[in-house]
Parts: sequence; structure tokens; C-alpha cells
Amino acid sequence: MEFFNQAIDILKILVMALGAGLAVWGVINLLEGYGSDNPAAKSQGIKQLMAK
Repeated sequence: MEFFNQAIDILKILVMALGAGLAVWGVINLLEGYGSDNPAAKSQGIKQLMAK
């Protein structure tokens, strides 16, 4: 029975580590998305849209 308890504890740690890794990856993706916002490029796109 001790083996099963130890295996469950190890699985809990692995699941928590996987969740933490995915959370970090998600935060990095969000920050990259905000970092690529360029107001100058947006205004240029609006100018071209309005000109046509």
C-alpha cells in the first residue's frame, strides 16, 4: 500500500509541475502578444483603409 501512496504523491508533483509550466508558457505568450502592439503600424493601417 505504501508503494501506491508514494506513486500518487509523485503523480501529484508531476501534475503540479506540468500546470506551472503551462502557466508560465501562457504568461510569456500573453506578454509577447502585448509587446508586438505598435501604435504607429495601426495608424498606418487605418490611413490606408480610409484612403481606399
